[in-house]
Amino acid sequence: MDSINEVLNTDIYNGTSLSDVFTLDFLASMLGNVVAAIVLLLVGLFIGRWVKGRITGMSARSARLDDTLFNFLGNIARYTVMIFTILVVLNTFGVQTTSVIAALGAAGLAVGLALQGTLSNVAAGVMIIIFRPIKLGDFISVAGVSGTVKDITLNTTELAGLSNTQIIVPNSEVWGNVIENYSVYQTRRAEWTFGVGYGANLATAERVIRETITSDPRALGEPTPFIQVNALNDSSVDFLVRVWVASADFFQFQADMKRKVKEALDAHGVDIPFPTRTLHISRDDEESANVAEPASRLA
Repeated sequence: MDSINEVLNTDIYNGTSLSDVFTLDFLASMLGNVVAAIVLLLVGLFIGRWVKGRITGMSARSARLDDTLFNFLGNIARYTVMIFTILVVLNTFGVQTTSVIAALGAAGLAVGLALQGTLSNVAAGVMIIIFRPIKLGDFISVAGVSGTVKDITLNTTELAGLSNTQIIVPNSEVWGNVIENYSVYQTRRAEWTFGVGYGANLATAERVIRETITSDPRALGEPTPFIQVNALNDSSVDFLVRVWVASADFFQFQADMKRKVKEALDAHGVDIPFPTRTLHISRDDEESANVAEPASRLA
């Protein structure tokens, strides 16, 4: 006990002893600051969660609002509340928050320079979430890949490929490239090129193609289907066919019509050509071939 008193009575600066520093008032003040800091942190955590819940709840009340956007805004609001709470807590302990903010700014600049690629993805993710060029469930083609959008985060966009494989695309590749979105509009235009022989009756071929495609209930009458001769190729006369269809039926309809039109043209005797090559041999070529044949036998 005497040794403890000796330590407390030891001079530490200009005659001030530890016993003068650690007074009951000082300890009570420190305890009060600790309790206040804990209460402030709990209140800040509660307010942050409440604000986030209110923001994300707005999207749940309307199907037209994007859940991803409001989740992002809710997280931003929550983190903002927590940052202000921490600054207030530091201020209660006498810490100069201006110096802390300056230090955080310098550290943020250093981290930003070191993580330029990652931050570019984050910046692109923010732009995607705010402007929403794509949304969950859309079938898109971007950066050389195609798939259904499954998730959009601040760093990457997740797609489900045609063979149900997971495709992770950095957001900078999504925002910085051309996005082809197949799910925005309710209808799409299917297009084919059907070739018939030069000896075929073009009026009959056009009638067969038109009746085969327009008789399918998936084919839309408006806009009017387009069926016209488009090209005269080496071995075929090509019909360009364009028909509008619901987006959900596009792929299956386009595949079905290729087979049905082929079968219908065969049934009506319309020739569907394939590439051929005709060789013409002149008399000089025949004579040179006959002269070369005995010479090769003598050799």
